[in-house]
Amino acid sequence: MTWVGDTEVGLMTALALVLLWLLWVFGRRRWLSRQGGTFDCSARLNTTITGQGWVLGVARYSGDWLEWHRVFGLSVSPRLRFHRSDTAIIDQRLPTARETLSLYEGQRVISLVGALPDERPVEIALGAQELTGLMSWFEGAPPGRGRVEPRVG
Repeated sequence: MTWVGDTEVGLMTALALVLLWLLWVFGRRRWLSRQGGTFDCSARLNTTITGQGWVLGVARYSGDWLEWHRVFGLSVSPRLRFHRSDTAIIDQRLPTARETLSLYEGQRVISLVGALPDERPVEIALGAQELTGLMSWFEGAPPGRGRVEPRVG
């Protein structure tokens, strides 16, 4: 083969890989949506720099679990999981000006914390309707399970 032929094969391979990745991402999103109870939800995975580290994602209710998946991820298993009875909403705020560049329009930032004392809060951003739904999901837990403890800060 000549170098032109090698280049064409390389470009076609790269194009095929990109198309396969796009097909996987959209197929995975469709599969997650068919499971029911999904909504757009960003998560702050890197907290070392204030206002940065946000990743676009989709969250879904799965029984007593809230599962979060990256939008452009390859894995079918969730990156973050929050159990209804072990998680509390401890804070809610509007995003900073810097954060609005990384989030969907109109989202609010909430902090979720687990039951273990050494767990650090996880920040997620979601729309007003999704926040209402999440709070109802927590409050709709059977007696003695689930809690919403807003902290004014």
